[in-house]
Amino acid sequence: MGKWNRFTNKGIVALITAFMVVSSVGTVSSYAAEVNAEVPQVIEKASPSVVAIIGKPTSDADKAWEKNRYNLAHGTGVIVESNGVIVTNAHVVKDMKNIAVVTSDGKTYNGRATNIDEESDLALVKIDAAGLTPAKIAASSSDIKVGETVAAIGTPISFALRNSVTVGIVSGIDRSVNSQYQLIQTDAAINPGNSGGALINMKGEVIGINTMKYADFGVENLGFAIPVDTLKYVLKHFQLYGKVKRPYLGLELEESWEAVVGLPSSTGLRVAYVDPDSPAAKAGLKQDDLLVSIGSSKLKTTVDFNEALKKYLPNETVSLTIQSGSSEVSKSITLGEAHSQETQWTQNSDDDSLDADRGKTKIGDSHYGWSMKYPAGLVKNHQSDDGDVVSFVDAKGEFSLSIRVDNQQSDELSPSALLSKLASDDEDEYDYDYDYSGAPSTILERQYVKREGSPYAKVVGRSGDDGYVQTRGYLHKGSLYTLHLFVNKEHYNNDFKQNSYNDLLDSFQPVFDGKDPSLKDISVYSSGNTTFKNEYGLSFDLPANWEQGGYTSGSSFFSDDYSQMVRVNVTSASSGDTLKAWVDRQRKQFEAVYVPKYRSVKEPEELTLAGVPALKVAYSSSLGSKWMEGYSLFFIKDKYKYEVEFTYPQETDGDEVKELLDTLASSIKVDKDNMDKELGFIQDLDELLDPNRTITYKNEKYKYSLQIPESWSSSKSYSYDNKDQSSKTFFFTGGYLIVQADPKATYESLVKDEDAAQKKSHDSDNEYTFTDSEVNLFDDVKAKQYVVNYESDEVPYKETIYIFRKNNISYTVILRIDEAVQTAANEARLNKAFESMKFLDGGKK
Repeated sequence: MGKWNRFTNKGIVALITAFMVVSSVGTVSSYAAEVNAEVPQVIEKASPSVVAIIGKPTSDADKAWEKNRYNLAHGTGVIVESNGVIVTNAHVVKDMKNIAVVTSDGKTYNGRATNIDEESDLALVKIDAAGLTPAKIAASSSDIKVGETVAAIGTPISFALRNSVTVGIVSGIDRSVNSQYQLIQTDAAINPGNSGGALINMKGEVIGINTMKYADFGVENLGFAIPVDTLKYVLKHFQLYGKVKRPYLGLELEESWEAVVGLPSSTGLRVAYVDPDSPAAKAGLKQDDLLVSIGSSKLKTTVDFNEALKKYLPNETVSLTIQSGSSEVSKSITLGEAHSQETQWTQNSDDDSLDADRGKTKIGDSHYGWSMKYPAGLVKNHQSDDGDVVSFVDAKGEFSLSIRVDNQQSDELSPSALLSKLASDDEDEYDYDYDYSGAPSTILERQYVKREGSPYAKVVGRSGDDGYVQTRGYLHKGSLYTLHLFVNKEHYNNDFKQNSYNDLLDSFQPVFDGKDPSLKDISVYSSGNTTFKNEYGLSFDLPANWEQGGYTSGSSFFSDDYSQMVRVNVTSASSGDTLKAWVDRQRKQFEAVYVPKYRSVKEPEELTLAGVPALKVAYSSSLGSKWMEGYSLFFIKDKYKYEVEFTYPQETDGDEVKELLDTLASSIKVDKDNMDKELGFIQDLDELLDPNRTITYKNEKYKYSLQIPESWSSSKSYSYDNKDQSSKTFFFTGGYLIVQADPKATYESLVKDEDAAQKKSHDSDNEYTFTDSEVNLFDDVKAKQYVVNYESDEVPYKETIYIFRKNNISYTVILRIDEAVQTAANEARLNKAFESMKFLDGGKK
């Protein structure tokens, strides 16, 4: 009975389904046929307006890679004027040089970016052409309907796939994924390279410019396009002003929790920050006000805010509705103009060809003095910072080649010794990042080739089960040039290919002819300066041999011998703060650390940095041995305070200091567009610093507590037992306080040991002096006190040691302060910290 019921149920469902299909098949088939017939006609009509864009990307991180002929970037564009005006995404062409545009009929034109607007991610490219077919732009974004059929035309994945078409529907409108403005969502496939292409409806009209694909595990068919209203807004501003003129209020706004997670929001936008002297500040807007509307536009999200501002121009007056506390008020405000970076276009300095190596048939390094043939398929893979190791790969993946230069070799190395060295080279000497394949596992050939001018040693062998490696070694003028060619097994046994590999190796010469125009120089050796940048938009130049510190969050830079340092500190400028007030605070804090004998601070010197007023302060300090000198450069720009500090030993050559300081100061720049977009308010901790504020340290195991200055740092003694707290050290500049607790040692034994240690130190060095006495501590505690005055490594200091016993625990407390920081305030804080010591009895003080 059960089986019959299941069969019958399935049969009924099948019958009902079949009936529904028969009933609607005419409609479905008719619609599908209509769409299928429509799409080719629409694409045929729209394709002539879509172009492919290719160019050479720039890279601040690796200029050598920028020059690689195979390092190209591509995207898509849409013709908007018949004389060669093309719209695309800003991210496609912002960092692209030597732009080439290919039209749908296969013609290639040189292009140049004329206008770029990163806020909307739109840009214009111009080519010298006439009679092109401009795209038909839809009338309004309001006509776009969810569910309507659309097609995306672009250049996905590879430039060889230009003018590819994908079809889908409009999945949603009014989206705002990673955008300042609303976007169209579509399930038509949008892939890398589609950026800047057309999203068209079945009338052949452009309803959007494809901009991004949401890529994540398990996510499919989630692409986005810039809608036509934003496109028209930007194109109009480009035409009228050459840029997008955006209104400026001077507000940082924060969305409600509901808006952030995508729920309908019932509140406006919270004012998180108001720029001083901005239109918003002048209108009386304050932090924590709620911005409810601009004109007639209600605001729930920052996208609402940006969309509303598109209706206005700078210097226009608008009405804002503000909720301040429990009341709503209207404010009239005259809009300012937001900063907009001007488009700056620079072509490649060599030529305007896409091929960075056009005309180059040889490659080499002018600093290390070598050269060889440069076949078109040879691609530089990596190069060491000093340029002494470089690796290449074949564009088709057939082989890899590495060249290493060792300047510490002797020309007296015999052929036998050289062959032996090549056959047994230690793999650990090489960095696998450079594709070194190691010494061969089985040697197939070994010989010394007496070639005129540049003889070489040659070893050929199997490299595991993967392929073969040929190693050659050339000795020339004190340098050993080692070449490693690794070839896959399948290609090595091809005689024709093997001849081409040998031809490449045979072309190697330990010489570089700088007058040969066909020779490409890949030398990265530089004795000049390197530009360093950080996430706060700051950049500056330092000598090429300087390195960025690895343990200071990227804020410190060091000379090659670590004797000189540049430290960068960036914090937010609090409302009402001034450059002079800030520098005065910093000087007072510095002076409070050292006694006058051990410090010097000069009056601030006015200068200009990054286009704004700045102050330069020279100072020096010492703990008694070596003096360190330095300069601090202070300036405030775009709501942030920048301090660039340069320190060096006092004995450093004055001309060297002046040259480096001049280079640093003249090269300092701040580019707001290079700031991390997620930067917020960064509190200057020095503004909140109270050197006398204390916190409680409590040691339950050894039954004591202390009030320690909050600005001090602390450390436990080294111990295999992380829970051991028998010794605790608290540090400050030029001194420390140590508490050692020992429940096993007696008071008498500790005193006896310390007496012996002090006398031994004095007997060893007459300059070491101490006094000892018995004192009472904490009202009723007998203690032994030692006061030491000594100069260790030219650093004079005072050390006071107390030994006492309380609650069956013996304590040794050491107070040390260097003479250089022995100000009344510092010494008082140290003594007060010790005097705050209280003892716990059963968990109670």
